[in-house]
Amino acid sequence: MCGIAGILAPDLTQGEIRALLSRMTNCMVHRGPDEEGFFSRAGVGLGVRRLSIIDIEHGQQPISNENGSIHVVSNGEIYNYRQLGSALRKQGHVFRTSSDTEAIVHLYEENRKECFQDLRGCLVRRSGMKVDIGSSSLVTGLERSRCSTSIEKTD
Repeated sequence: MCGIAGILAPDLTQGEIRALLSRMTNCMVHRGPDEEGFFSRAGVGLGVRRLSIIDIEHGQQPISNENGSIHVVSNGEIYNYRQLGSALRKQGHVFRTSSDTEAIVHLYEENRKECFQDLRGCLVRRSGMKVDIGSSSLVTGLERSRCSTSIEKTD
């Protein structure tokens, strides 16, 4: 299993967010010994420690959509990601990896928080509140499960 981290702190700079994410993910090296990844900007950030299982070579996280406006870190497994990817490619989405996590990014573009209805696998469903941070918004609200997914959208 991977380890994921997120920060919502509007008063912090991008550098401060990145430093905190690094400290948070360093505490989870045992959950994701293969690599780490970050998305940060002033006030918000995502981090991940990855245990590489699917698309070992190219599946680094966070994964973003084509224009970099949506970022995802995921801890879990999407069982139907190949079928979702096929349908999303027909709608014009461009996939850069073979990772199951990338299906979440493009499905979120199409269906926003309703995208979770189409996912089959081991994950936490994010729903509930939406926090606006200037030109960014962080989709939050956690329903407990043994795996997890985070989605961060920026305009």
